[in-house]
Amino acid sequence: MTSQTRNTPSSDQIRRAPKVLLHDHLDGGLRPGTIVDLARDAGYAGLPEADPDKLGVWFREAADSGSLERYLETFAHTCAVMQTREALVRVAAECAEDLAEDGVVYAEVRYAPEQHLEAGLTLEEVVEAVNEGFREGERRARENGHRIRVGALLTAMRHAARALEIAELANRYRDLSGGGVVGFDIAGAEAGFPPTRHLDAFEYLKRENNHFTIHAGEAFGLPSIWQALQWCGADRLGHGVRIIDDIHVGEDGTVKLGRLAAYVRDKRVPLELCPSSNLQTGAADSYAGHPIGLLRRLHFRATVNTDNRLMSGTSMSREFEHLVDAFGYSLDDMQWFTVNAMKSAFIPFDERLAMINDVIKPGYAELKSEWLFQQTASTSGSASSRD
Repeated sequence: MTSQTRNTPSSDQIRRAPKVLLHDHLDGGLRPGTIVDLARDAGYAGLPEADPDKLGVWFREAADSGSLERYLETFAHTCAVMQTREALVRVAAECAEDLAEDGVVYAEVRYAPEQHLEAGLTLEEVVEAVNEGFREGERRARENGHRIRVGALLTAMRHAARALEIAELANRYRDLSGGGVVGFDIAGAEAGFPPTRHLDAFEYLKRENNHFTIHAGEAFGLPSIWQALQWCGADRLGHGVRIIDDIHVGEDGTVKLGRLAAYVRDKRVPLELCPSSNLQTGAADSYAGHPIGLLRRLHFRATVNTDNRLMSGTSMSREFEHLVDAFGYSLDDMQWFTVNAMKSAFIPFDERLAMINDVIKPGYAELKSEWLFQQTASTSGSASSRD
């Protein structure tokens, strides 16, 4: 249940709080100004707007339009300008910088290498460029007084036939010193492209003791979740928001979980929930009505994520601001979501534990003590004025 303490965070405290991000797409988080620059360098004339501010508005409006064609068009533009080594390094470095500036201390950012080959790069060159960019972004963040660690998730497109190839690529680039590829994912349209089409990739990863998440339970519902878990063996569910369809809330407030929902909760399967994105895709109709409220109350392994920061006009801080406004969440609730995410990351256990004990918990303890002293000062001031 939501914490009974009243340490409701301010916007500034939300931004400064240590946050963990598990579901963020590299091609969905570019700076509008970077898109304009890269389009000019590449001779790409397809952008709908040349002014960065207007372009940012166009991306958000296209994603909000309710038109699948317009939504997919947004990614056509970002991928079009991410076809060279220099462009990939820049985009990845800026991604790490932007997340760190927003208080993210650990992030897993995903991208599909197969979508960045049009200018002649190989799959390996794409991975190496993005890894280089993440390390550069981490370095710049340190120089600016922020700390972040970024791991890459390699994504295969579920409508294509390269999943095993991308899974093998992810396995080759794991365990790099200084950071590398931490896992695998499949993405794309769920309807008509079930995860079971790529069983060879998932079986390979399991034999290699590697990690993978699967986009499931966003557009297609419970069958997608069931296949991802019981046929493919996913470690996490990308979105997974439609698990709510297997939870019945009675008129008297009693809750009954179906077998799949009970399994997901019992097995502590992490849900990579993306509230703003879910509103755009119709998986939820409002922040207050988002299933995350009930899933939090029922103690599912819920996490908060951005999905596509550019298209949703969002950040981790904004996602938490929406949830604080909708559900009255406290710093304790924020810490709960953050620890959930860190527990569910695809890095070794001892490193996850160190992040929780040495970074996340101390960070929230400092913010909560700050809130307590503010309250004490406010109370003292009120008492003095009465005297």
